[in-house]
Amino acid sequence: MTDTQSHNKQDMEKEVLSKQLYQGGNPLTRYREKVLGRNSSFFQLIVFETSQLLLTNLGGGLGYLLRKLSLSSLFQSCGRGFILGRGIILRNPGNISVGDNVAIDDHTLLDGGTGPESIMSIGDRTVISKGSVIQAKHGPLLIGDECDIGAHVILTSISKIILENNVLIAGNCYIGGARYNLDDLDKPIMYQGIYSRGPITVGANTWIGASATILDGVTIGKGCVIGAGSVVTKDLPDYAIAVGSPARIIGSRKKNADPA
Repeated sequence: MTDTQSHNKQDMEKEVLSKQLYQGGNPLTRYREKVLGRNSSFFQLIVFETSQLLLTNLGGGLGYLLRKLSLSSLFQSCGRGFILGRGIILRNPGNISVGDNVAIDDHTLLDGGTGPESIMSIGDRTVISKGSVIQAKHGPLLIGDECDIGAHVILTSISKIILENNVLIAGNCYIGGARYNLDDLDKPIMYQGIYSRGPITVGANTWIGASATILDGVTIGKGCVIGAGSVVTKDLPDYAIAVGSPARIIGSRKKNADPA
């Protein structure tokens, strides 16, 4: 996709959201479409609102059980052993599929996105820790099996994000994002639209250290280690050990491999 195509796509999606939020019509319909998506029903809205009112902050095992029973039907699909913590914020759950034995900790945002390509899948036995923001904002967000996502991590898919199996992400990391167009000096930057350099892929069995940032358009190979606080702006080969801002390769986990 070219920068112009991406820009136009973002403008269309922004227009759709603006219609949902600000144009006339039934406020209840606008609210339902914003929270649960355009294909949702008013019955689903009643289920969602009842759960929000009565169960959002209910503690203990009973809270886990009742939140699963009341909210799992709103997802595109939901596996066995699903755990939803307290204070969970859901947006467009009809775009989200969840595998078996997935645990979502307290005060996490799961956003299935508003774009025509927005979809989220979370693989089996994946854990998402407290206070994270997980968004298929304008593109697919695909999380593999047995991933461990630390507290206060932000994953925002503009083009596409893929986390392969067994990815370990420490707390306060940021993966995704996009860039604003800057050419028009007479228009505020926030109104010039955004574009992405492309998808992000994090290979299987990779460990990303605390407070690291992975920018759009980057492919990280399998088995890599990213140092705490690093900013990854370029592709990394399999088993690379990279640190710094911007991140540079300082070694390899693969035996007899020379550092790049």
